[in-house]
Amino acid sequence: MNLETNVYTDDSKVSNTTVTLLGFPVEVQATPISYTWRFGDGTPALTTSTPGKAYPGKEIIHKYLRRGNVRLTVTTSYAARYNVAGTGWQYVPGTVPITGPPTALAIHEAIPVLVDPER
Repeated sequence: MNLETNVYTDDSKVSNTTVTLLGFPVEVQATPISYTWRFGDGTPALTTSTPGKAYPGKEIIHKYLRRGNVRLTVTTSYAARYNVAGTGWQYVPGTVPITGPPTALAIHEAIPVLVDPER
């Protein structure tokens, strides 16, 4: 509690796939453009343009102020485009938001104690 909690997601790569539609190959590409973090403690959501970094990166942090159990979620918004049989890329208007499964966190309180180290 009241310590920085570092968050990040590994789901930050461009996704490519090709499907066949009515006999034509269709390339589809989804690029992550933003991440909306919901920390599960009632604070406002935080939207970032990066996925964060693993510790010690501490790019995206949150301080929980009360003990308890929370469910952290991240929604990744993707820009999408497609290319039918090599005719050129067409962009899908807007973004496609995908929310990942929640991560359960138990928020505890740490109490510092001064000690006299052995000499």
